[in-house]
Amino acid sequence: MTDITVPILGESVTEATVGKWMKAAGDAVAKDDVLVELETDKVAVEVSAEESGTLSEIVAQEGDTVEIGALLGKLGGANGSAAKAAPAAPAEPAAPAAAGGASVDVQVPSMGESVAEGTMGTLLKQVGDAVSKDETIAEIETDKVALEVPSSANGVIAEWLVAEGDSVTPGAVIARVTSGAGGAAAPVKAAPAAATGERPVSPAVRRVSAEAGVNPADIPGTGRDGRATKADAMAYVKAPKASAAAPATAKAPREVGPREERVKMTRLRQTIARRLKEAQETAAMLTTFNDVDMTAIMALRKKYKEPFFDKHGVKLGFMGFFTKAVVAALKEIPAVNAEIDGTDIIYKNHFDVGMAVGTEKGLVVPVIRDCDELSLAGIESELGSLAKKARDGNLTIGDMQGGTFTITNGGVYGSLMSTPILNPPQSGVLGLHRIEQRPVAINGEVKIRPMMYLALSYDHRIVDGKEAVTFLVRVKEALEDPERMLLEI
Repeated sequence: MTDITVPILGESVTEATVGKWMKAAGDAVAKDDVLVELETDKVAVEVSAEESGTLSEIVAQEGDTVEIGALLGKLGGANGSAAKAAPAAPAEPAAPAAAGGASVDVQVPSMGESVAEGTMGTLLKQVGDAVSKDETIAEIETDKVALEVPSSANGVIAEWLVAEGDSVTPGAVIARVTSGAGGAAAPVKAAPAAATGERPVSPAVRRVSAEAGVNPADIPGTGRDGRATKADAMAYVKAPKASAAAPATAKAPREVGPREERVKMTRLRQTIARRLKEAQETAAMLTTFNDVDMTAIMALRKKYKEPFFDKHGVKLGFMGFFTKAVVAALKEIPAVNAEIDGTDIIYKNHFDVGMAVGTEKGLVVPVIRDCDELSLAGIESELGSLAKKARDGNLTIGDMQGGTFTITNGGVYGSLMSTPILNPPQSGVLGLHRIEQRPVAINGEVKIRPMMYLALSYDHRIVDGKEAVTFLVRVKEALEDPERMLLEI
């Protein structure tokens, strides 16, 4: 048995995030095969097998944070004797299992920072169904994200250990797969069904119901056999009582016409929709507007665009200037950089700015950390790197968590004006729009200037109107006189 551990990751790097496992438990590996990828703030590291054998156990799951020397997994001998043995099949006259049918556990993946529990959503495969490695077999719902659970191996679903609506934690075994293309499912029963006419209630639903003082039997369920999931319970508690009176009519899908097509929303799109709606229902959202003359910024950018690229290797865009202006304004108006937690206000003494990026799958908001400590070149470089990861679908949950403020640029799509929606629990989001030539009055004369509308949406529970207007004025002033902003005078 050989331990697979986290190698030295480089100077000043003490921890990493487990990326993608290239092998599943029970897989045969050759020496120097890449087993798993680790991601750090600086580099991506591949961990290879030191000898041939069998990956007998995976200890650190994808998304886990691990330190140098931590145990990632275990590698058995070349004969696979150290691999996890399949459980004994029940003694009954069932069809014999095909050769090579080892049992492989399917575990709940890491759910992200501060998420310790999820609710089983739809079980997409049944006992006896054939599955491919990495094929999605179930969905898990959490308060922050919706996760897809992939199969750990090629084979057949042998057993489900959970039912839809059950609460699960990271690392918990929820199913077993009999590996091998010809593996036959063991004659085990699926997750137990209710023995009475009453719907079973999961611990998560029972806890949410108790905290809200509602009867769990009254919650309309969308899970298997009509049982309520944790998401159903949360929605029922938050919804106006009148909406609970006729749940059946609200859930009935309408007929699709001859020139219409029904397509199921992706989990990312469902999460986006849910979070945006929650923001509207939770925050006292208000938007204030201003405009900015982009003449000075455009002239500065035109003058130094080429030497800036030659020096730093990145293009001099507008986002670096906007981010610098936002950070200066946040320092003066700290409420816009804060959040509400119950009856407390948490003021952030760091400036981690989320940048909304549109992708084919939907809107994502990766975060640039410590923007107050970055130069223009540093901001542009970080933004370029995150935008590429977003387009390639390589963003991690860690890339999108922990932001204190958000900037969204609808101007790249031609938007003239908008009212952006908050990204909870943040209290402010700045919307940028297209630059267009407009007549403006300057010193009693009409001039044609490149103008842009700015929109600040904010949570009026924590940010007063005076603070919001002052914040936007400070951003405008910084952009119209960028030399003063960059010189910090």
